[in-house]
Amino acid sequence: MSDIPLFDDPRLDRLCALVFELAGALHVERQQRMALQEALERQGVVTQAAVDALVDDPDFRAKVQAELDGSLARLLRVLTERGTPQGPLRAEMLHPEADEG
Repeated sequence: MSDIPLFDDPRLDRLCALVFELAGALHVERQQRMALQEALERQGVVTQAAVDALVDDPDFRAKVQAELDGSLARLLRVLTERGTPQGPLRAEMLHPEADEG
């Protein structure tokens, strides 16, 4: 994000920066996944039907769910962990009045 503030509250600027960072990372991950799948299909290693079949595979679904749970836990830790105020979106940054008393 730009060094020029978009909002009066710097916490909103940090939140906006986090959202854009996540959106950028999501785009890169999606592009890489699509390129990998396309390369595998072109080489005849995998078919779209084989990829689609994994949706109903319980072992694959469990693995995906575990990865999702871990990712969400790491993201939520940023929002809930107490500690250095330099960390983005720590609870004390979102509600500084809670630390005053």
